[in-house]
Amino acid sequence: MNTLWKNIIKFPTFAISIITGFFLTTFYPIFKLLKQKKNRVLLTIIIILIIWIIYKTLSLMLGVK
Repeated sequence: MNTLWKNIIKFPTFAISIITGFFLTTFYPIFKLLKQKKNRVLLTIIIILIIWIIYKTLSLMLGVK
């Protein structure tokens, strides 16, 4: 039973490290692309377009005007 509680106590640290690793792995290539001006403009347009599509989809699904 003692081993169970030790493992349960370790879980939050494990979860935080997994989440941190996910975000670092996901955003590192994006930050690398942002260093070049040509890519920065293109990436900014793509991000704005994705946010706009998500906003429009959610507003139409939820009936928010």
